[in-house]
Amino acid sequence: MAPRLNPEHLRMMAVAVVAAIVVATGVWFYDRYREERVATVPGEGGQPITQIVSARLAGASALKVADLSGTVQSTASDIRAMGWLRSDQIVKMPYSVSYFVDLSRLGARDLQWNADTRTLIVDAPDVVPAAPNTDEGRRTLVQTNGLFVTRGAAEELSRLTSLHAGTAASREAQSPERMAQAREHARRAVADLLARPLAAAGLGDVRVVVTFPPERRDHERWDTTRSVAEVLDNGS
Repeated sequence: MAPRLNPEHLRMMAVAVVAAIVVATGVWFYDRYREERVATVPGEGGQPITQIVSARLAGASALKVADLSGTVQSTASDIRAMGWLRSDQIVKMPYSVSYFVDLSRLGARDLQWNADTRTLIVDAPDVVPAAPNTDEGRRTLVQTNGLFVTRGAAEELSRLTSLHAGTAASREAQSPERMAQAREHARRAVADLLARPLAAAGLGDVRVVVTFPPERRDHERWDTTRSVAEVLDNGS
């Protein structure tokens, strides 16, 4: 029979587990702080150099379907000394936004087959724009105005213009017009991707119809009594 632990032992074990979690969390936060906020030098007494501080490679199942790119203008203001020192900055820089469809969310229930018209109906997950990329190293305009622009004000203006540029690019990427264009690109990409294995399976010329959540059509007009797996098993 296993020995029974008394309440004091249980309390000590719980304290040890909590302490281990606290230590692990502290180490994680310290590593992130050192990675992002502390300059890395090659050795004692050396100078910081341009180098990779960290790198992480992760797998992905999202299909890139479109890119949006252009130039964004960003403005920002900084007020200090109780309103006596005002600084303004205007910046133009290139930006880009990529659009993806997460194919890992596509399951058998999202695929239906119309044998009469040899049409595969795909209820795809919606297109999602990624976080915008703003290329501050290729700024085409930097105009700063102010009677006296302090170092702190300059840093704040740079931070705000970068933030505002990303917000403007994200807003443009998520506009109804851009999302509609991205869905059309995604429709062709997903249809092409799924048509190839069907043709390789001997089904011949198959039409692939791709729909997205905002435009989902009523499938009652389609013959969806057979699943794609059944079609592949029967070869027709």
